[in-house]
Amino acid sequence: MIGIFDSGLGGLTVLRALSARFPQHSFLYLGDHANAPYGDRSSAEIVELTQAGVAKLFGLGAKLVLLGCNTATCVALRTLQKKWLPSAGLSGARNVLGIVAPTVEAATQTPWAVAKPQYPQKNNRDVIAVFGTTLTISSGVYAEEIFKRCPRVRVVLQPCTQLAAAIENAAPLAELDAIVADAVASMLVQLHGKAPDRAILGCTHFSLVEKLFAENLQPGVRILSQPEVVADSFEDYLARHPEYAADGEAAGVRLLTTGDPDRVSKAAGIFWEGAPRFERP
Repeated sequence: MIGIFDSGLGGLTVLRALSARFPQHSFLYLGDHANAPYGDRSSAEIVELTQAGVAKLFGLGAKLVLLGCNTATCVALRTLQKKWLPSAGLSGARNVLGIVAPTVEAATQTPWAVAKPQYPQKNNRDVIAVFGTTLTISSGVYAEEIFKRCPRVRVVLQPCTQLAAAIENAAPLAELDAIVADAVASMLVQLHGKAPDRAILGCTHFSLVEKLFAENLQPGVRILSQPEVVADSFEDYLARHPEYAADGEAAGVRLLTTGDPDRVSKAAGIFWEGAPRFERP
C-alpha cells in the first residue's frame, strides 16, 4: 500500500495522477484538514503534524508514504528521513518521499542523487521561476536544490499568497486569473520583463490553473506542473525499488481526513471530480 499525506486537498491532484498511472496499486490518502492550513504554523508544528500523519499511514499498512504537499516536504521531509525514521527503527522497512525532488529533477534535468554540478548542467544559465505558497518560497528549498545541480542558473522565487485558498474556495475564474496575472507580473519585474525558460508550479493546487499560468506567461515558457512530473518520477522510483511493488492488496483508492468527512468530500470535487468519499481514520 502506498500512502499520500497532505495538510489538505491539493495532494489529490497528485493522487489522481498516480492512481491513473498505477491502477494495480492500493493508495491510502490522509488529509489533515483538522489542522489545515499549515502555512500559518511554525516549522516545529509542521514537522510534528506531518510525522503524526505519516505514522498513521504506516500504522494502517502503508510501506511508502509520499508527502503530497510542498510545505510539508520543504519543512518536514529531511527531519523525517534523517532523524525520525532511524530513531523509530523504520529505516529500510518504510520510507517517506516528497514532491520537491522530482520537480527539481525535471527542472534541472539532473537525477536527485547527483547533488553536485555535472556537465552540461554545470554551465546551464537558464532562468527558472518558482511559484508557490509563502512558506514554500520562504523555505528556500527549491533554490537550494536547484543551485546544487545547476549553480549558474537564475532562480526567481515568486510567492502566490492568495492562490491556493482561492482555488480551494472555488473562486470565480476571473478572480483566479487576476491572482495569477499579478504573480506573473511581479515575477517579470524581477526579470526586467524577460521571460523565464521554465516555470515551476510549486503547489499542488496550482496544477488546476495551469492554463491560466500558460496564458499569462510568454509563449515558449515550459511549465512544470507537479502531478505528471511526480508520476513520471514515481514510476522510475518503483522500478528501482521492487520492495514497494503491489503486493496482492486490493487495488484502489481510499481517502481519509482528520476533519469533517462530509465537508471535505464536498470540497474535494474541485480537485478530483468523482473522487471517492472521505472517511475518518
